[in-house]
Amino acid sequence: MNNNLFVTKRNGEKEPIDLEKIHKVIAWAAEELDNVSVSQVELKSHIQFYDGIKTSDIHETIIKAAADLISEETPDYQYLAARLAIFHLRKKAYGQFEPPKLYQHVVKLVESGRYDQHLLADYSEAEFEQMDQFIDHRRDLNFSYAAVKQLEGKYLVQNRVTGEIYESAQFLYILVAACLFAKYPKDERLSYIEGFYNAISTFKISLPTPIMAGVRTPTRQFSSCVLIECDDSLDSINASSSAIVKYVSQRAGIGINAGNIRALGSAIRNGEAFHTGCIPFYKHFQTAVKSCSQGGVRGGAATLFYPLWHLEVESLLVLKNNRGVEENRVRHLDYGVQFNKLMYQRLIKGEHITLFSPSDVPGLYNAFFEDQQKFEQLYLQYEADENIRKKRIQAIELFSLFAQERASTGRIYLQNVDHCNTHSPFNPEYAPIRQSNLCLEIALPTKPLNDINDPNGEIALCTLSAFNLGAIESLDELEGLADLAVRALDSLLDYQDYPVPAAYNATMGRRTLGIGVINYAYYLAKNGVYYSNGSANNLTHRTFEAIQYYLLKASNLLAKEQGACPKFNETRLSQGILPIDTYKKDVDNITGEPLHLDWEALRESIKKYGVRNSTVSALMPSETSSQISNATNGIEPPRGLISIKASKDGILKQVVPEYATLKDNYELLWNIPDNEGYLQLVGIMQKFIDQTISANTNYDPSKYEGGKVPVKQIIKDMLTAYKLGVKTLYYHNTRDGADDSQIKEDDDCAGGACKI
Repeated sequence: MNNNLFVTKRNGEKEPIDLEKIHKVIAWAAEELDNVSVSQVELKSHIQFYDGIKTSDIHETIIKAAADLISEETPDYQYLAARLAIFHLRKKAYGQFEPPKLYQHVVKLVESGRYDQHLLADYSEAEFEQMDQFIDHRRDLNFSYAAVKQLEGKYLVQNRVTGEIYESAQFLYILVAACLFAKYPKDERLSYIEGFYNAISTFKISLPTPIMAGVRTPTRQFSSCVLIECDDSLDSINASSSAIVKYVSQRAGIGINAGNIRALGSAIRNGEAFHTGCIPFYKHFQTAVKSCSQGGVRGGAATLFYPLWHLEVESLLVLKNNRGVEENRVRHLDYGVQFNKLMYQRLIKGEHITLFSPSDVPGLYNAFFEDQQKFEQLYLQYEADENIRKKRIQAIELFSLFAQERASTGRIYLQNVDHCNTHSPFNPEYAPIRQSNLCLEIALPTKPLNDINDPNGEIALCTLSAFNLGAIESLDELEGLADLAVRALDSLLDYQDYPVPAAYNATMGRRTLGIGVINYAYYLAKNGVYYSNGSANNLTHRTFEAIQYYLLKASNLLAKEQGACPKFNETRLSQGILPIDTYKKDVDNITGEPLHLDWEALRESIKKYGVRNSTVSALMPSETSSQISNATNGIEPPRGLISIKASKDGILKQVVPEYATLKDNYELLWNIPDNEGYLQLVGIMQKFIDQTISANTNYDPSKYEGGKVPVKQIIKDMLTAYKLGVKTLYYHNTRDGADDSQIKEDDDCAGGACKI
């Protein structure tokens, strides 16, 4: 290298390039890592130097060189690149590698309007000094490169216009903990802050994007998922649209239930006008969803729900299809189609399904969710009534159309509304479940708004988190983690703002949480069991029993201390009915694992003291936040031992945990022969999980005759899922022949909208 080359330092001064300084930083980053070479990184970097280069550009060049060396043979370059990236990040944030004292840092960022001023009002300087003792900045060095880039791109407080960063990860973690336990008694709260900080900074508990990016800032809306129900009136449609805009602008992923809107050609005002049908109003919702970016973190996204028996269903099923003209397509929403037992029975018996406009069949729409017996009785009655407008279609034809559209778009989802209501903490007589959300894991009661300030409406919010199954040593550890997670998220409900009264009223009444898991694929690999052959069934039963039991126990304990949620009486829990009482008994045919925990004592305690939270569990995809923990996402099998994920932050390589020792134990997505084993595991999880599960179905066309997935196979999997009590199906993934490890991060939801 030419020694006459100069660098421009961060402060603008120039000095000759000091190769030794560069070498020392790379050597520091390589300490105690296997199969990494400092000289390899230097060689890959040198060729890109030029006179006058900024030291920050040199650093970025070295980071990129190290990241490019990440491979199956040399996975530890992901940590070398991460450490270099942390060094660079801290230099940008603090002008030096060593972070400042916590109190000084908080004062500076409160004064600049980056942090919420309540931090200085709630805590003394002495308490911040105590918190400083909890912080272990060395934990920054445990991140993978993909994690650091996600932190920089989505989570750390920054100026999104200039790209300036103001904090590093351990300050994020300690201040999230401080915010969430601020209202706890002064003699208790530092103990909870320390416990929660340790749980999140060692990746035992994973937090969602809205909490990581938002708690400690002046923006106070942290619920990941928002469910908005629309009634069949212009007032309700406009109120729903306004609520969508408010929540999209504040980082939330949206579920819209618009299934009650009357069909094309229906009479309005006693026949004075002719209804334009659903599509113009769905377009209206699409415009509302796309009107804002979510706090600069990601674009708005939503899933819209409607029943399979809606008179317009044949047109609604093709709304995402690329064929057709713009007038009859609404492509920038996703769709959730709602099924129940009667629909499946008609399919199995080779019969017809009759389509109606909800406006023509009084009581049918509500009964669809509230009372399956009443629904069937009304449905048969309306089918026999010759005066009611209707259309008959072969059930197989309708199911096939659904399956084809699901396969071609990947984004037509399925909700079994009967399972959502019969196996639920809520009593459907008072609080029916009429929809899910963008990522198909939330199942909460909603009521339509008639105007944006309607006090009788109910917008459901769900606040998420997850246990990292790969980071726990035994299931007993879940008891303490569940207590921390439930307390933190429950506090968040009081801490955050509510832009719409219907959301505040619903949240304060029901106090719903959704705590799930990440790193399930690693957990299976570590235990030597597999997705496809039933070997993981019993372990999964034990694990999810423990998760649900300890979450309910934590919420029951909190109810003893702070009182049950006000609408506890609208839950089945108030009658002593638990998830172990209402699941589909077909699950017993795939696992004989008994219950191991004292559910009867818990039942009695819940009947006596209630629960603080109507729901405690949901299984979300967690595509982004799992990367922070260097974990496999949600419950999904990895596509490759190294995943190459394209996002706004560039190409990121992520290696599965414990690659060197466990690589032969991982069952990769496209090596799994079919969906049967995976759906069995989802059914076992659903036995315990009180909301629902972001469960995907996956198809490799090369495994089928003619290279085409048969529609009957897709329908067979739908029936398997229904039989096992699965409430929702999320993505339909088709292997397209591209590199298996290449994953395009879907920014609609994988960007974190309601993924955690």
